[in-house]
Amino acid sequence: MQLIDIGVNFHSKQLAGHTHALLARARKAGVCAILATGTSLGASNKAVALATAHGEVFATAGVHPHDATQWSAGTAAAMQVLWHNPRVVAVGECGLDYNRMFSPRSAQRAAFEAQLAGALETDLPLFLHCRDAFDDFHAMLREAAQAGAHGVVHCMTGTLDEALAYLALGFDIGVTGWVTDLVRGKDLRAAVRQIPLDRLHLETDAPYLRPKTAPKGEGFNEPAFLPFVAAEVALLRGDVTAEQVAAACTANSMKLFRLPVMAGGDGL
Repeated sequence: MQLIDIGVNFHSKQLAGHTHALLARARKAGVCAILATGTSLGASNKAVALATAHGEVFATAGVHPHDATQWSAGTAAAMQVLWHNPRVVAVGECGLDYNRMFSPRSAQRAAFEAQLAGALETDLPLFLHCRDAFDDFHAMLREAAQAGAHGVVHCMTGTLDEALAYLALGFDIGVTGWVTDLVRGKDLRAAVRQIPLDRLHLETDAPYLRPKTAPKGEGFNEPAFLPFVAAEVALLRGDVTAEQVAAACTANSMKLFRLPVMAGGDGL
């Protein structure tokens, strides 16, 4: 089984300083490529440095809605440089989050609009975030999609109707360990049964959203637990094996993020 984890927050305090061990365990679990998530200018720079140092790691670069007040002309200029770095494969994590409101809605929409424009200019896919902001998020995405934007709604936690709306615009869906949560993940579990397999991607969003089915141990999530997400997707669908889910999602991620062809089954 070969897997691609499209979202890991290596810059988080839980994972910082453990890169080599995390990558070693990930390889042992069949994870052959990982996208290090950029959620701010600082985190994006760290993601690019990590991707430069490790061949199986690639980076996203963007500003999360929580940090939208950090967006400025200087941030925009720095992001332009990062988006043209060959190790950067997506714009984001960007989007809207009206749940915790760490940044005002106006600041979130302004930062998101700028990053949508950046994705269109560079032809990079978007690595998207939406929480409790579907109407505004979908409206902005619809306009961007009409102009040619593409990408993945990462860590989807919404309803089937929301997933279908994203799919209709041409955006794929990222699934995390949230799918193993019988209570909070109820909507996602229902949606996964009906989302076409060729539109799904697997991710851990480590160190967050540890799969409920993973072995007990330290509280944080890590890329080595990605097989538990694939297994749960297969279980919910009932018509495919975990290996088939992994193969399909890996192919989807390679295509969307334009990752290099795998060499000998041992990585990228």
